[in-house]
Amino acid sequence: MTLAENFWQHKTLAEMNTEEWEALCDGCAKCCLNKFIDDDEDEGPTAVIHQDEQVHFSNIACRYLNSHKCECTQYDLRTVLVPDCIKLTKENLKDIFFMPNSCAYRRLHEGRGLPSWHPLLNGGKKSLMHKKQMSVRNKTISEDQVDMDKFEDYIVSWPLNDLD
Repeated sequence: MTLAENFWQHKTLAEMNTEEWEALCDGCAKCCLNKFIDDDEDEGPTAVIHQDEQVHFSNIACRYLNSHKCECTQYDLRTVLVPDCIKLTKENLKDIFFMPNSCAYRRLHEGRGLPSWHPLLNGGKKSLMHKKQMSVRNKTISEDQVDMDKFEDYIVSWPLNDLD
């Protein structure tokens, strides 16, 4: 099936078929980063605020992420192998407040449109996304190589960048 030109401008997320829904994913892999949810009162530049909770992103990636390709090596089994891995759906999108600001699903849900570096706007190529530093490419460390008791040492702000 061929995708209709600029389908995301003519359909709501709820109206999209499976192929269109999957095509929205820019492949940045920021959703594969470990996050720390804190209910502290101190707000900072490294957090997404949701109600009374702050979500801090780290550069610690899921053990199944190929950081250079920004791909899950176990995509079809991800929710089985990693029970905390959440499959983003039309039904749960409104509840997933910890998606990064640059996420195409989040942007469209919030009425902001796709960013200029998105692969759908660049012939399906991810090179501009990587050039603009909007992916996790070569910025992460596998959770297998980290002492998770020192999680706070790995909190970073770059996943919160949203260029347009």
